[in-house]
Amino acid sequence: MDRTLKTDRAPPLLEWAALAMTSVFPATIRKGLSPALIGVLVLLFFSVFINYVDRGNLSIAAPLLKDELGLSASQLGILLSSFFWTYATFQIISGWLVDRFNVNWVLAAGFVIWSFATAATGLARGFMVLLMIRLILGIGESVAIPSYSKILARHFPEDQRGFANSVIAAGLVCGPGFGMFVGGTLMARFGWRPFFVVLGLVSLLWVVPWCRWMPRGQKAPEAVPVTVVPSIAAILQLRSAWGTCAGLFCGNYVNYFMITWLPYYLVRERHFSMDKMAGVAGVSYLVGAITATTCGWLSDRWIDAGATPTHVRKTFASAGIASAALFLIACVVAPPTVSIGLLILAMASFSASSSNVWAITQTLAGPDAAGRWSGVQNFVGNLSGIVGPALTGFVVDRTGQFFWPFAIAAGVALMGALSWIFVVGPIEPVEWEPGPAVGSSL
Repeated sequence: MDRTLKTDRAPPLLEWAALAMTSVFPATIRKGLSPALIGVLVLLFFSVFINYVDRGNLSIAAPLLKDELGLSASQLGILLSSFFWTYATFQIISGWLVDRFNVNWVLAAGFVIWSFATAATGLARGFMVLLMIRLILGIGESVAIPSYSKILARHFPEDQRGFANSVIAAGLVCGPGFGMFVGGTLMARFGWRPFFVVLGLVSLLWVVPWCRWMPRGQKAPEAVPVTVVPSIAAILQLRSAWGTCAGLFCGNYVNYFMITWLPYYLVRERHFSMDKMAGVAGVSYLVGAITATTCGWLSDRWIDAGATPTHVRKTFASAGIASAALFLIACVVAPPTVSIGLLILAMASFSASSSNVWAITQTLAGPDAAGRWSGVQNFVGNLSGIVGPALTGFVVDRTGQFFWPFAIAAGVALMGALSWIFVVGPIEPVEWEPGPAVGSSL
């Protein structure tokens, strides 16, 4: 059976991106990433980039939206967390969908839903309408992570997944950075409503190249064909599954805390202007994107040099999130100028961890179970998005300042580091017991 990726010739823009990546990461490309595969990575990068702009742009508009609609900090916290009510709940369903149906079309359908929801946000006039739109946005975006894991586990071997996942992680941090830097600047000049409408409609253009150049073909060269797929119940019997869930929950808590409350914190507690807030946040996320890509590439090179995936992936995942905890707690007590540098270091540390998190899951699950495992993991992981933003709003209402929200985020991050080290087992493919036929059960 031919197990090579079969795609049409990549378009000029994607070929240019492949050439650019070849010059930066020559060893990675020489190991087998074709221009077509690089083109797929570019499209996935832009999809997660848009994904995180769309989910984080409400937090950028928070200072303006709060005043215009007369919202309390608690109501704002509910709006910021409501996205995750459906986003987390639908993860298991989305994980099943990408294992059961063509993952390319599942991703495209979700993209269309979340883009229209983003555009509709700019037309909302009250708390309840905004709440409903955020719930729909969460449904659309729920397909993203299970789809990425399915695609990368199917088409990329172990010693290329660090780099491939780091491209996704770079989009994950570039999206909020772009939203805060460019979005914050545009909102300050033109208002928040036009930004949402234009962003949502323009984002739909991504679907056109995706439908033309989505990945087609079989699994990565070393993938072992199987005739069964483990059920979610079988996945939940594994200690490593719970370890990856806990590790992602803790990492996501830090990430969503910064995405949802960082703009408000910088403007209201540090007294930055909207323009200065946009600049600080934008630089933080840009550094994070560079760090994620570099660490993903370094992890692959380390494995290629003979280190085990267990040692490499766990080191990046745990050390990165533990460092983020230390920088976060230092940031909130430092003077404003020093806190900017510490904030940038916290984002860089989080990004170093995120570059390898999903590579761990993809190796453990294998290509045929990657969607289900990722769905379960992302469901648990994104419960932090429900808890974190709302909890922060209530704590700020009660205390009137941000010390305790930062301290809570740092404590959660340290627990995440412990989970990656002690709960997750060896990073090697799970030998699944025979079970039901593919697609027959959740």
